[in-house]
Amino acid sequence: MLLPRIVKTKSSPAVTAGSTKAPRPAKRGGDAQNRRGSPDAVEKRRAARRFNELLLGGGGRASDGRTERRRRRLLTELAEGVARRGKRALKPIDVLSRVEELLELGEPLASIRKAYPPPPPVEVTAELVEGLRHLHRAYGFSADVYRFVGLDAHALRKAGVLRGGEREDQGGAPAETARRGAA
Repeated sequence: MLLPRIVKTKSSPAVTAGSTKAPRPAKRGGDAQNRRGSPDAVEKRRAARRFNELLLGGGGRASDGRTERRRRRLLTELAEGVARRGKRALKPIDVLSRVEELLELGEPLASIRKAYPPPPPVEVTAELVEGLRHLHRAYGFSADVYRFVGLDAHALRKAGVLRGGEREDQGGAPAETARRGAA
């Protein structure tokens, strides 16, 4: 009488050659093979990153190649006024999101202005103020970003993005009040 031959592999339990039985599923409980996702490993990586940032000056991470290419692409898109290699024109929300992202990447406002000069201020209407309120509540863009779509400090104050006493770059109090205080 012939017995079936048993074949052993690393990935599956013993499988009999020529058998019609399905192999047993691998155990789900117990230790995972890949420990990168375990809470301990994640916490160790976070602690190591914080420690490195503290010792290296905390100036943020040095940008890698992907971040640098992304930064350059965002600046190019703003300068050309089109998204994704000229396929469509940038809408105002696209401009806001790209400028905000560049600021988060550490790009100075001056270089963003050089690539995409802010347009002249738009007329402030009640509808625009209400739309700006909703947009700011939803996205939370910084006040500097709105200048790149033609919204000045006056419009931002009316919408509640800026408080009355806050000043924006070059858009704060008029020069007359500054002169009166100096005289």
